[in-house]
Amino acid sequence: MRPSPIFLALVALTAVGGVLAWLAGTSVRPMSYAGVFIFVIGGWLVSLCLHEFGHAATAWRFGDHDQEVRGYLTLDPRRYAHPGLSLLLPMVFIALGGIGLPGAAVYVRTWFMSPTRRTLVSLAGPAANLLLAVLLLTLTRLLFDPEHWVLWAGVAFLGFLQIMAVILNLLPIPGLDGYDAVEPHLSPETQRAVAPAKQYGVFILLFLLLAPAVGQWLYALTAWFFDFSGVPHLLASAGNSLTRFWSRWF
Repeated sequence: MRPSPIFLALVALTAVGGVLAWLAGTSVRPMSYAGVFIFVIGGWLVSLCLHEFGHAATAWRFGDHDQEVRGYLTLDPRRYAHPGLSLLLPMVFIALGGIGLPGAAVYVRTWFMSPTRRTLVSLAGPAANLLLAVLLLTLTRLLFDPEHWVLWAGVAFLGFLQIMAVILNLLPIPGLDGYDAVEPHLSPETQRAVAPAKQYGVFILLFLLLAPAVGQWLYALTAWFFDFSGVPHLLASAGNSLTRFWSRWF
């Protein structure tokens, strides 16, 4: 199955942002802000598609050949649940708070799978984010050029967001991947009791993130994992500032 034209357009848009950031070199000017903003937001949307593709591809591998799953495998973001909650809201959170909020959703049939396979389907999405984080931060570590630090700041920040996405997705909150991974191993009674709360998972997470202590914990834990990459925090922080350029004045 071929990737959808919309997904390819998102990849192209991300590449355009990367080129603008590269051309900006070391200077902080409108091109720098535009390039990093486009690169990070475009890259984040691409990562959302790859996250959901991970779920769908694993479910397909384990026997869910439903027509809807086939559509998910095209990486078309329109296939992934509600566009407002699934795509727009995570973009807003990155823009306003630099938080890699989980987004999108696929509906796969796992009832006939073994508990282990159901867990693997749930973990496949965060695994895609983890692989992206490793790729982005490894490239930054190996290829960083101070003459083009603007671009690498954006790459480092996008890698930082991927780590944050892994952490948030793995929280054992009903409706998120972390809970879905353990749900098959819970008693049927517990599953039935928790099931009504799954539709509110994102809202529960949003409520928690409103607490300053939770936000501080999230950033600290993300930074702790980020340290393993060997990429300086300052570079990711610069990427955050360039992405959220208006925060310099507000």
